[in-house]
Amino acid sequence: MRRLFAVLVFGSLVGAMLVPAAALAAAPVSQLRAHPMLRVHAQAATTTPSGMSPGLIKGAYGFTSSLTAGSGRTIAIVDAYDDPSAEADLGVFDGQFGLPACTTANGCFKKVSQSGGTKYPAADAGWSLEIALDVEWAHAIAPGAHILLVEATTPSLGNLLTAENYAKGHAQYVSNSWGTGEFSLEHFYDGFFSATGVSVFAASGDTGEPGIWPSTSPNVVSVGGTTLTLNADGSVASETGWSGSGGGCSKYEKATTAQAGFATYGQVSCAGKRAIPDVALDADPNTGVAVYDTVPSGNSQAWYQVGGTSASTPMWAARSADAGVVVNAAYVYGSAIPYRDITVGNNGASCLPGYDLVTGRGSWTGANP
Repeated sequence: MRRLFAVLVFGSLVGAMLVPAAALAAAPVSQLRAHPMLRVHAQAATTTPSGMSPGLIKGAYGFTSSLTAGSGRTIAIVDAYDDPSAEADLGVFDGQFGLPACTTANGCFKKVSQSGGTKYPAADAGWSLEIALDVEWAHAIAPGAHILLVEATTPSLGNLLTAENYAKGHAQYVSNSWGTGEFSLEHFYDGFFSATGVSVFAASGDTGEPGIWPSTSPNVVSVGGTTLTLNADGSVASETGWSGSGGGCSKYEKATTAQAGFATYGQVSCAGKRAIPDVALDADPNTGVAVYDTVPSGNSQAWYQVGGTSASTPMWAARSADAGVVVNAAYVYGSAIPYRDITVGNNGASCLPGYDLVTGRGSWTGANP
């Protein structure tokens, strides 16, 4: 960022960002592709819900059950390709679980292309399930918030970053359930995840160590995963680190001041590098959540049990919208959030008291803030 700059333009990206020309030549992000961070339970799709319901998740974590939680805020979901049934499927999900309707007509739901238009990309069955998961569970945890679905034309990083640029300009909370392996010049693109007053969340990955980008960006809250086991009455039997939770020390990014200064950061031996995840919630597909998506089947046999850090990430974004505060590194490593410290589990690294590379600081519990 010293002398030689080029304007980075991805498709119809407005509000150009400046990136060194060497970065464009060495790491053309338009050629890199991201993947959704969801895991589907092995069972086939069903005609009735399977997996955790919104009521069970809220009860397990002590989240508010208010149907107006998140009111006045907007949660942007950034994904690739089009889910042509996103709004209709959300309606079925809401009806099943007693949530308020979230539609285009009532102003709660809006879907746009990566540049904010209404010419949507091609549909894709794999990404449609990701979109359904993200939209439905953001609405489940923050039923009073508006949902803005921003669909990138393809999962190339160029298109996804164009979508990210739009999302952060039109929402207070942005959820990213996608990622790719780290690359040496990734820090030149971290600016896409930064905007004043905007909280950005990114899934840490589903294959254990190492983690992925943009979760390693210091500008996002990196969200890992747990295995949440409930008793018959819905109370928590145990919560442990999920073996698939992405985590590790970044190869290229530095830790934020807030993370590096946290009391137990040193025990993971990242030596000043960015450590992920920061936080976690339920993500194990074996204890996954119920999702309704008609795109793969084309019929009512459309309930899936889904996990992955794609589940925990929109839930963290939505829980933050409920709080109505900017959730960034300083907030995550401060004292405002009541965490459940996860001390059992392994993803290649081990869960530890305090900070670890499986669940970060742990799971958000309680209805306050």
